[in-house]
Amino acid sequence: MALITVSGLMMEFGDQRLFENMCFEIQKGDRVGLIGVNGSGKTTLFKILTGEYSPTDGTVVINKNTQLGYMEQHVCRNLERSAYDEVMTVFDDVIEMEKELEGLSALIGTVHDELDEMVERQAFLHDEITRRGGLTCRSRARSALLGLGFDDEKMQLPISALSGGQRAKLQLAKLLLCGADMLLLDEPTNHLDTESVEWLEQFLTESGCSYMVISHDRYFLDKTTNKTFEIENGKMARYNGNYTAFLPQKQEHLLSMQRVYDNTVKEIERLEGIIEQQRRWNREKNIRTAESKQKIIDRLEKDLEKPSSAPGAIHFELGIKNQSGNDVLELQGVSLSFGAEQIFRNVDMDIKRGERVFILGPNGCGKTSLLKTILGRYTAQSGRISFGEGVRIGYYDQIQTGMDSEKTIFEELSDSFPAMTNTEIRNTLARFLFKNDDVFKPLSTLSGGERARVLLTKLMLGKANFLLLDEPTNHLDINSCEALEKALGEYEGTLLMVSHDRYLINALADRILYLTPEGIQVYEGTYEDFLKKAEPFRKKQTAPEQPKAEKQVEYKKKKELDAQRRKAKARLGKLEKEIAETEDKLSALNEKLNTPEVSSDYEQLMEVTDEINITEAALEVMYAEWEELSEITEGA
Repeated sequence: MALITVSGLMMEFGDQRLFENMCFEIQKGDRVGLIGVNGSGKTTLFKILTGEYSPTDGTVVINKNTQLGYMEQHVCRNLERSAYDEVMTVFDDVIEMEKELEGLSALIGTVHDELDEMVERQAFLHDEITRRGGLTCRSRARSALLGLGFDDEKMQLPISALSGGQRAKLQLAKLLLCGADMLLLDEPTNHLDTESVEWLEQFLTESGCSYMVISHDRYFLDKTTNKTFEIENGKMARYNGNYTAFLPQKQEHLLSMQRVYDNTVKEIERLEGIIEQQRRWNREKNIRTAESKQKIIDRLEKDLEKPSSAPGAIHFELGIKNQSGNDVLELQGVSLSFGAEQIFRNVDMDIKRGERVFILGPNGCGKTSLLKTILGRYTAQSGRISFGEGVRIGYYDQIQTGMDSEKTIFEELSDSFPAMTNTEIRNTLARFLFKNDDVFKPLSTLSGGERARVLLTKLMLGKANFLLLDEPTNHLDINSCEALEKALGEYEGTLLMVSHDRYLINALADRILYLTPEGIQVYEGTYEDFLKKAEPFRKKQTAPEQPKAEKQVEYKKKKELDAQRRKAKARLGKLEKEIAETEDKLSALNEKLNTPEVSSDYEQLMEVTDEINITEAALEVMYAEWEELSEITEGA
């Protein structure tokens, strides 16, 4: 049974045609991955399916028995409602029936009139509540929130106290529980850590509903889809299978199209030769033959379609200037704290030349801080960090700092690599899709994806033999992720990388280091190997407590929240004084840095710079704590 049928769909915005002649069906049980470069029209297609946009041409037919669910339909509107209560709003009709059932049950024992009708209504409500999942709706709501990273305490916080990412998770939870049998999911893994993504994968594969999902997460697409639709150059191509199955099919499809085109062109050329020969002979029979052949050519040319070239994609290689020694990096007992807060300790690491090592761990465990400690931007409280002979470091920063926003793209490269000519810079930028006047865009106006391409350009030109990469596939579309994966796969140097891109990890990893507050767990092999070996450990780390009796939990939760708010209010007052003192200290250090006696003395300059870095890091931790405490006290 077709849930959705799309025929001859075309969408234009002014003079721009986004796509045309789009045709597809989604049957019950279809789990479709919708892919395409940024701007190809994926989200626009979703808005057409929901009726928010009207297409320029074509038709969309939604089966009358199909209930469509789209994440944007589940916006959180009452900011004073708790996270748990917000998710429970998808069961409002069931809750109303429960209230009616309770009222009837109480009434039936006290009245005699219309008793049969009441008993009949009572039985109907009970059956309807059971049919709609009312007996399990509360446990399902709690399970969904736990899976998306909400503990019992966060479930009771008002929506106004939640971050943007947490609110997006609430919308996702409501969508998954709303009872729709056809879901439209637009980048559902955004804002989710690895554990939450894995929970979502399991939920979708076990849900039994159909869906179409837009995602740049290739591993997620492999786990959750059985069909792949690609929008490219304004047209849609459909393939059976997940993302990995799609790749060889697409290559074969492109080759087949090229063969048909080449053969048709050859046939036209052959027929044109016959026509020319027949016209030279210029007899009546020859003229008729020529006219007949021309009709064939006209028909072939009418149906002839030249294969479209692939949309622009970056292409580059990561070379090295010289090889390092066999020993690249060694850490022994390294610890890091910001003030009284311990980030990690007892970190040991030994990386050899040519290894590809990934650092994994839950959000907030200190992965980025570990990289910055290795780079010397943060000072370790204890332990030893040593680099091998001839190590030349390249660093990719996930928050894309280290570039002057006042500069243009061209200026950023010419200042960083003054030996390059203007022509060399322009040619290099063209490989990263910056062409013509694009090279003169100010860095301040660039999107996250464009800034990522600038950083990758600088990384390529640096020719380092040891790359430290912090979430390099963030902001990149699938084509760019594949280009980066290819470049890293061919790279002859050493890699140490923090990433949530499980497809990339699976393709490249020799070893995975799982960071915990107490040190590092080492796992040899790919991401799949890591999953098999690490599952018992990760379950132990993240297993939620078993629910207790509802009244006990409610009472205990209230007491804990009250105590927490009192402590938060007391701590907030002290923290604000500490922040003011630290800000004053930072201002004084910056003033000291600019004095002639410090700026002209290298040792003093480095000491003051290190102290500034430590103070800034401590201030960041204070700001984060202040925000968390403010949310708690405001939610009282």
